[in-house]
Amino acid sequence: MSGLHDLPADLPQPVDDGACNHVPGTAMPDIALVSTEGRSVDLSRLGPGRTVLYCYPRTGVPGEPLPTGWDAIPGARGCTPQSCAFRDHAADLARYGARVFGLSTQDTAYQREMAARLHLPFEVLSDAAFAFADAVRLPTFEVDGMRLIKRLTLIVRDNAIEHVFYPVFPPERNASDVAAWLADRS
Repeated sequence: MSGLHDLPADLPQPVDDGACNHVPGTAMPDIALVSTEGRSVDLSRLGPGRTVLYCYPRTGVPGEPLPTGWDAIPGARGCTPQSCAFRDHAADLARYGARVFGLSTQDTAYQREMAARLHLPFEVLSDAAFAFADAVRLPTFEVDGMRLIKRLTLIVRDNAIEHVFYPVFPPERNASDVAAWLADRS
C-alpha cells in the first residue's frame, strides 16, 4: 500500500492541550447523524453497552492533493491508516461488546466512497453541520477554509461518554489502544 496509507516518519506529535478534559461524563446529545448506510443514527440512543466513536479530521482521496501543510499540522495526517486499523480490529472490539462508528465532518457521499474503498465493516457518521462536535464542544482546527474535528476517540457507555482518547498518536495504533483499554475492563 502507498500514498494515503503511508505516514511520514517525522509527523509532528499532537500535545494534550486539555481541550477534551470536560468530555468524560458528558451525556450523548439528542442528535441524529446520517451514516454511510443511509440511515439516521441517534447518538442519544446508541443502546446499552459500549460504543467506540472515533473522530478524525478528513480522509484523503487517491489522486487528490492533501490540504495545505497537512503533514505539518499535529494530528492531522493519518485518517486512512486509523480507519484501516479500526477495520482490522473490528472483530476484537466486537468481542469486548463494543460497536464501532467513525465520524468526520465530510459529507455522507464522500464518506461512502471511502468506506467502500477501505472495506470498512462499520458505519461512518457525517457531522457536516458540526451538530455533535459543537454540542459536546469537541476541539477543532481550520485549514484551507475547512473547519475539522481534531482526532480523538470516545468510548460511550450507556449513552454517556465514559472515556476519551486524546490526543491520538500515532493514528494507526489507536484501534489497538482502544482494544487494550476495553480488554482491561471486560
